[in-house]
Amino acid sequence: MNRTFILFSMLSVLFITVNAQDFQGMATYKTKRKLDIPVDSTQMNSDMYKRVTEMLKKQFEKTYVLSFDKGASLYKEDKGLEAPQAAGMRMVVMTAGQSDILYKNIKENRFTSQSEVLGKIFLVKDELETHDWTLENETKHIGDYTCHKATKKRMIPIVESRISFNEAIDREEEEQEPEMKEVTVTAWYTMQIPVNSGPGRFHGLPGLILEVNDGEETIVCSKIVLNPENKVTLNEPSKGKEVNREDFNKIVQQKMKEQREKYEHRRHDGNSQRVEIRIGG
Repeated sequence: MNRTFILFSMLSVLFITVNAQDFQGMATYKTKRKLDIPVDSTQMNSDMYKRVTEMLKKQFEKTYVLSFDKGASLYKEDKGLEAPQAAGMRMVVMTAGQSDILYKNIKENRFTSQSEVLGKIFLVKDELETHDWTLENETKHIGDYTCHKATKKRMIPIVESRISFNEAIDREEEEQEPEMKEVTVTAWYTMQIPVNSGPGRFHGLPGLILEVNDGEETIVCSKIVLNPENKVTLNEPSKGKEVNREDFNKIVQQKMKEQREKYEHRRHDGNSQRVEIRIGG
């Protein structure tokens, strides 16, 4: 009897260990950005502003899928058909480059990000960002999961959000170093899914992050599938010119500057209207 009980206990421990090693899943996230952008009535009427803000809203409402196991994750946009732009209007959203595919290896404390910047693909490899989370004594439910709150501080540049309509670039403003401000990042994670990962660049909590607000954008999990029938494959991206994070940020800023200058030179051609969206923070 005792031997049977011991054997059963050993088999149970082995079964749990194997399951923990094979544990994997997929989480779907929706992104949303708060838009509060003033507009100069001399540049566009209310109907045009409505069309522009609707186009902009669709730019930031995206769906991503996070595939994960106990040691790594792969974050990728679930792309559908792009929303058509208004006839005779070109929208230029001035934001930093984002990852098309983001692979995070938690065990090895590193990431690989594949990003396309104006037609050129870059492969960014570097160490994972360290998040100094504070675990808060607050919980809430997201779907069927009990989530715990965590917060951290981060510094972001103070950049005035605005919509400019066929407007020349202020060179002095572009060359000035922006002032910085401190914002609070709030994350909600569940220990029911013991994975040290989350959407985008966020990780480092004792459970999968299901929701995060970083002061600019809100990302919320809408669906979770654990241990799917078709095994999750986490293929680390390998396509593109390899650079580190610092060099890639410099490349993005330079490419954005070149793009602004390109459109400025063409703004008098009369073939189209250009709307430049500059997002603060």
